[in-house]
Amino acid sequence: MVIIINNIIELLTTKIPLGNWVENFINFLINNFGGPLNAFSSLIESIVGGVETVLAFPHPLVFIAIFAAIAWKLKGKRMALFVTLGLSLVLNIEMWDPLIITLASIITSVLIALIIGIPVGIIKAHNRVVDLITRPILDFMQTIPPFVYLIPALMFFGLGNVSGVIATVVFAIAPPIRLTYLGIQQVDEELEEAGHAFGANWWQILFKIELPGAMPSIMMGINQCIMLSLSMVVISAMIGAGGLGKPVLRSLNTVDIGLGFEAGLGVVIIAMVLDRLFGRDS
Repeated sequence: MVIIINNIIELLTTKIPLGNWVENFINFLINNFGGPLNAFSSLIESIVGGVETVLAFPHPLVFIAIFAAIAWKLKGKRMALFVTLGLSLVLNIEMWDPLIITLASIITSVLIALIIGIPVGIIKAHNRVVDLITRPILDFMQTIPPFVYLIPALMFFGLGNVSGVIATVVFAIAPPIRLTYLGIQQVDEELEEAGHAFGANWWQILFKIELPGAMPSIMMGINQCIMLSLSMVVISAMIGAGGLGKPVLRSLNTVDIGLGFEAGLGVVIIAMVLDRLFGRDS
């Protein structure tokens, strides 16, 4: 009996080499799939560079005018005034170049997250097996600390904007999936039954009944995706990503209160602009 108890205690106190298993698995992927990973990294880098080139092409004042016109069209003149004043302040405190890099990373990350997330949410709403499989995965993704996402991204793609974009996509993809699923689930069943009664096929039901009915929830998912992307893009400065996170990190390392305040103000302004444009009404 004593021997059995000692064996149980020894078994419980023996550390499972989980970290070594994960490290070996990642090394296996890097060693055997280095070519595809490099190709994917080059693709993401070219996309981010292209978006950054487009955003940096017009003069900052022209860019502000275009953004203000979009804000006026979408939300009204008060929002246009806020966008003009906010972006002008960013330009004045010399945070414009980091802002453009941050916007390019956000746009790329959000587009990738939505291209993957919304279709997965649709499939999740129509397939119970996919729902059961993705539910614990999404729970895990939304509870793990954001800094943990930086480690595999850094190991697979190295320092730079690509690692930041990949980590941001993984961090921000859960809300579009879940809110697309939730929106479709909340569509009135009587509307779907009426569609079937008039002979609508699956695609017609999806695009003419379910997605329009789920659009408020989907837009909330897009808004949450943008906000999470912004927060992760700033954190990604720790693995070499550019943008507004870089001066924030530099201010922490050098205890430069002024630089930290200016960079933080730039983050706050772009966060408020994006939130008001793609979220709640101003």
